Amino acid sequence: MAGNTLLFKSNYAVSSKIEPFYKGGKVQISHDEQYIFCTCGPKVNILQIDTGKIIHSIEQDDQEDITSFSLSPDDEVLVTASRALLLKQWDWKQEKCARSWRAIHNVPVASMTFDCTSTLLATGGCDGTIKLWDVVKQYCTHNLKGSSGVVHLVEFHPDISRLQLFSSSVDCGIRIWDLRTSKCICVLESHYSAVTALAFSPDGQTLISSGRDKICSVWDLKKKAVKRTVPVYEAVEGVVLLPGTSDYSQMGVKGEGLHFVTAGSKGVLRVWDSSSARCVFTQVLPDAPALKIEEGDLDPRSLMHLLPMPRSNRLATVTAEHNILIYQMPALTVQQQFVGYNDDVLDVKFLGKDDTHIVVATNSSQLKVFELATNSCQILYGHTDTILSIDVFRKGSMFASCAKDNSLRLWKMDLKSGHVRCVAQGSGHSNAVGSVACSRLKKAFLVSGSQDCTIKVWDLPDPLPDVGCEPVLMTARLTEKAHDKDVNSVTISPNDKLLASGSQDRTAKLWSLADMSLLGVFRGHSRGVWCVQFSPVDQVLATASADGSIKIWSIQDFSCLKTFEGHDASVLKIIFVSRGTQLVSSGSDGLVKLWTIKTNECVKTFDAHQDKVWALHGGSKDDLMVTGSADSTITLWKDVTEVELAEEQAKQEDQVLKQQELSNLLHEKKYLKALGIAISLDQPHTALRVIREIRQQEDGIQELEKTLLKLRQDQKASVLRYSVVWNTNSRSCLDAQAVLQVLLTHLSPEEILQYQGTRTHLEGLIPYTERHMQRISRLLQASMFLDYMWQKMRITGGIDSVNLDDDEMDTSPQSIFIIDKQPVEMTDNPVSRHQQEDEEEDLEDSEKTEELLDEDESVSTSKSARVNGMKPNGVNRVVDGGQVSSEESEDEDDVMEITAKSADSDPSKNSKYKVIGCCSCQSRVFYLVVC
Repeated sequence: MAGNTLLFKSNYAVSSKIEPFYKGGKVQISHDEQYIFCTCGPKVNILQIDTGKIIHSIEQDDQEDITSFSLSPDDEVLVTASRALLLKQWDWKQEKCARSWRAIHNVPVASMTFDCTSTLLATGGCDGTIKLWDVVKQYCTHNLKGSSGVVHLVEFHPDISRLQLFSSSVDCGIRIWDLRTSKCICVLESHYSAVTALAFSPDGQTLISSGRDKICSVWDLKKKAVKRTVPVYEAVEGVVLLPGTSDYSQMGVKGEGLHFVTAGSKGVLRVWDSSSARCVFTQVLPDAPALKIEEGDLDPRSLMHLLPMPRSNRLATVTAEHNILIYQMPALTVQQQFVGYNDDVLDVKFLGKDDTHIVVATNSSQLKVFELATNSCQILYGHTDTILSIDVFRKGSMFASCAKDNSLRLWKMDLKSGHVRCVAQGSGHSNAVGSVACSRLKKAFLVSGSQDCTIKVWDLPDPLPDVGCEPVLMTARLTEKAHDKDVNSVTISPNDKLLASGSQDRTAKLWSLADMSLLGVFRGHSRGVWCVQFSPVDQVLATASADGSIKIWSIQDFSCLKTFEGHDASVLKIIFVSRGTQLVSSGSDGLVKLWTIKTNECVKTFDAHQDKVWALHGGSKDDLMVTGSADSTITLWKDVTEVELAEEQAKQEDQVLKQQELSNLLHEKKYLKALGIAISLDQPHTALRVIREIRQQEDGIQELEKTLLKLRQDQKASVLRYSVVWNTNSRSCLDAQAVLQVLLTHLSPEEILQYQGTRTHLEGLIPYTERHMQRISRLLQASMFLDYMWQKMRITGGIDSVNLDDDEMDTSPQSIFIIDKQPVEMTDNPVSRHQQEDEEEDLEDSEKTEELLDEDESVSTSKSARVNGMKPNGVNRVVDGGQVSSEESEDEDDVMEITAKSADSDPSKNSKYKVIGCCSCQSRVFYLVVC
């Protein structure tokens, strides 16, 4: 926008999402090493490694969880098995199911794999059987029985000429099956726990197996015996042989023998020499202190899968926290990290000079820093318990975190490399630290609020250590017992002089940061205060509470200025946007709301989460917003107010041009193009105008037929839809019926039924068409009454009661009827020509007409009239020398006369007459009156 004009925000649009794509189970990398396939409930998600985006998602129609899947070596065929005991073959690039068949297994399939030719598929079931399928000819080739319990591992020998299949089940043995005879030729027994992985040597003569019994076995497949047992002292989940073609001296490989890499419960990669059974290399994880793990719980850093990527000389690991890490060998540097599942997102903040990264605190002891361009993630170790809150310094390269381990840490990002390291840490609280705030003007201090009801002020070390150095210790400068219950939120004013705190004790407090003296208390919420925020421009404080309300307070007199209510549950976070003139709030109801402070109006409600929205933060340029929820989803929002205004302005300009073009086309009688423009604008009234222009031509019927039949199918469907609307109004029903006549006459029922919503449209036509028929019938009856009255009326009277001859009588209709040749604009209750007639008025008119028929018919047959004189206004008066004749009956005052007046002289407004009925026919209005 030009100048300094402040534009209120009216809408945000979802720019991108970081969603859970892996919740445990099998992971496989495509042969071309471009995609990662992983399970997530009833779906197989396909992640593009280069961009970090989910490009395909294969989902079961029955919503049954996928128990196993396998991708063929040629990367063409994907087969999935679900709890519904169905096998499905997918064209995964098109996300289409090519075929499905019953797995024959009586229980779910636990494992599956393809052979190197991509033609044979082996499935291992929980019933102890193994079945082989020819996926080309589509039939079952083998049914191998003999395993006990769940067959959790199946693998073909890489030399297809051997036609051998290796399998393992809960009996801890490795069975070798000869596919020529369908018999088990050998059982390799060495492990005392489940066998987790198999790796074959390039010549196919050596097999390495790993197990959870903390050993790896090296097998001679010729002799079918153990060559060496390697104790690894951890439960091993994956094993990969190192190829002998590269230099792996950085990984401790010095000889030419077989070396293999293991991944297991210790969470590190280790390299082993198979000939000496020694560990020659152990990976070191930076900044990884010991975690507080309950007995029997799985270490979240333990590795569950190890996958080779031989083309690019890389390794991929999958952790117990569902993180996928890709290492470049031989240095084992982390190249990419992907977070498969975030658990509850508790806090999120923008990071970096131009908001290029976000830092996320989840229900975990690890911080995750996402690069928004690639979704690649850096995992930060340091805290030993769940991280609860994050805050960022103004320039965005440093941030602080606090956790349930009673500590807080200061982190710094290297803007060139993007790497983040811990540079300082502090401890001193006696309970979990629930909130942390950074100084605004300069990087000088931190403030923390804890569940021990205290607030601490921490001075930052000067100078700060460089990234990569050991973190220094921080000490608290001030400590204050602030609230009676947990401190949920702390925030620092833009000038670094004031501090606000919100607590579970339902109050917010204002403090002086110089000496932590209490300046005032904000009371008014009926439940705990979850968030407090200073306005960036005004001297006000905003608070969000579990009572579902947001309040704006004056920091001068501590009075409540405004209250916003709209959330159905606790309001968890609030931020100021639009230079402090608007608020954005998030709540436990999963909604994000945009508020305008001046009007107390909720401008927009955004529904993009399925659970509590704990995290909310605005970008440094006020055009981005990020939210995080307990549904494990992080949503990035972009302000689209200016875009929508520009689009709306362009749309209006386009409509003006089209309206002008439409007028020109109508003037040039190019009806087909004019009707097409009206339909493209989706303006039924404009289309009706075109239809009327066509019908007013001399050959209107033929022109309408020719125009409608030349329309495209979608345009005909639109005209049919418009006709349903036109048919509801008696002013436009004739145009609608003309359109319907053309469409129903020239189009087959099958063609009409192909239009979207045709059945509904046709059902809507029937009742109104019946009403129009009834109206026409009533109108016809009323017009017949006029003919009847004209024939029955007797012109009587004259001087001295002398009967006039027929030739002397003025029997011209003009003396009795004055015809209004203008179009009908009124009935007995005039309305504007452009207003829609009400059906109830039509019914009232018909009832009056019917009453008129009954009443006047009896009057006309029982009375006679004599004409003694004619008044200038055309009304017959019955006179006899100024006196009423004695021969006349007492009812002669009720002599009926029919007078038609123009619309400008309504008889109902003349006190001489009483209007007892009217009717309209052929653009003429007739009134029936009595004197």
